[in-house]
Amino acid sequence: MNNAIFHFDNPANEPVKSYAPGTPERKTILDELDRISSEVIDIPLIIGGKEIRTGDTGNVVMPHNHQHKLAVYHKAGEKEIKMAVEAALKAHKAWAEISWIERISITLKVAELLRNKYRALINAASMLGQSKNVMQAEIDAACETIDFLNFNAHYISRIYENQPHSEPGILNRIEYRPIEGFIFAVSPFNFTSIASNLNMSPAVMGNTLVWKPATTAILSNYYLMKIFMEAGLPDGVINFIPGQGSLIGNIVMSDPDFAGLHFTGSNRTFNQLWQASSANLPKYRTYPKIVGETGGKDFVLVHNSAGVDEVATALVRGSFEFQGQKCSAASRAYIPESLWPAIKERMLEKLSHITVGDVKQFSNFMNAVIDENAFNNIMGYINKAKTSTDAKILHGGNGDKSVGYFIEPTVIQVTDPHFVTMEEEIFGPVLSVFVYKDKDFDKTLELVDNTSPYGLTGSIFAQDRNELVKACRALRYSAGNLYYNDKPTGAVVGQQPFGGARQSGTNDKAGSYLNLLRWISPRTIKETLIPPTDFRYPFMQEE
Repeated sequence: MNNAIFHFDNPANEPVKSYAPGTPERKTILDELDRISSEVIDIPLIIGGKEIRTGDTGNVVMPHNHQHKLAVYHKAGEKEIKMAVEAALKAHKAWAEISWIERISITLKVAELLRNKYRALINAASMLGQSKNVMQAEIDAACETIDFLNFNAHYISRIYENQPHSEPGILNRIEYRPIEGFIFAVSPFNFTSIASNLNMSPAVMGNTLVWKPATTAILSNYYLMKIFMEAGLPDGVINFIPGQGSLIGNIVMSDPDFAGLHFTGSNRTFNQLWQASSANLPKYRTYPKIVGETGGKDFVLVHNSAGVDEVATALVRGSFEFQGQKCSAASRAYIPESLWPAIKERMLEKLSHITVGDVKQFSNFMNAVIDENAFNNIMGYINKAKTSTDAKILHGGNGDKSVGYFIEPTVIQVTDPHFVTMEEEIFGPVLSVFVYKDKDFDKTLELVDNTSPYGLTGSIFAQDRNELVKACRALRYSAGNLYYNDKPTGAVVGQQPFGGARQSGTNDKAGSYLNLLRWISPRTIKETLIPPTDFRYPFMQEE
């Protein structure tokens, strides 16, 4: 037995490769894109380490070329969903009792496989299956996934070394138990790294999981699952079951051994799952841990002391990278009247250079939105702006889904700060701008705070430090991640723990030790070295 006491130092973030012309990574990724594009793979369920094919299948296509099929995936039915739950419960005892060093060793091996052997694969799968350009894939599928795994090793060692004080004659300790039961992981389409962390964060703490991946991210998620297995993840620790969300959710959430939900997705779906857990509380063995990150209606607030070029760049990048399909994307901006003409001019000039198209064309800043439902929903908001007297489209406004689900970067200027595109999450390449009078900055702070039910991310641009501080205080609960003079996207693991409150989720801060704490059920153990043998206390003695 190895009795060494391990401590994992705070790691460095994974360096982001440039993919500039002439670099080796550029050639490698282009070759991998060609390889994956040239085949149609069969994606099974993976339950208890075994591949299962149900014959009830769906297609995985490229959003930017929706006639091009990349894979056929099998859908879980009631039988397979129950099998996944049973497999997770069967694996629980052995996985919970294995040394945490062994669990960390597996996750660190996943990180090494992604860093080297499978970097091009996971990036190319995310590019083709989720329509990410090479830089968006690199910072997500490769770098952030690796960071989650490496930083979790550091955080878990910090958690486990935290032990209570012991008095003379007494030995106190805390056992950081995994939760009794299984965890249900529901992952979104937009970040491959989130799909990994929703599973690996509970798993590294000794939990076992049933994983429902987003249908529109199955290609990269399947490869993730295969990499987990190659790294030595024991059978049944994570069970991969694509399929109909409502069917899977209903069966999983009604199981007596359901012990936790780790979720990223829509506000509506999260509410439904939480309500289902509430309805089933009497049958559960333990009160479940509910951890979720949902939507955002993220703001950029500009003070008249801000720099014009900085604001224009942040609006373009923050609103339109990955087609605005980030819960942190800038979607509403409040700009002072005095700066608006210059910011508008610079922003529109930058937008004039943006092209939208295939991910294989590296000159394209934007690609396709994820599917037809997303396309129709986004265009619905744009069309409302086109027909309203309270809004004017300054740039973009057009979409074409004949080949891929392409929508132009769209900027809408509104005269009503409560126009629908200022209040509702669109999850697409749409930025709405409200121009306020410079003297109304304090009123605008109230407007920013009260307009949206969400509280995820936001930016404040100002060179006046007093105004920055004032805005920060006024917007205390408006954003769980607040940025000074920067776009509201791009949180880095270990640097900006991510999450928001209000209707944006439970704010359990992925990318920090705080998230890991949700996946344990601590037990305090007190040992009295020499127990008393007389029930009487000294105060009971007679004079």
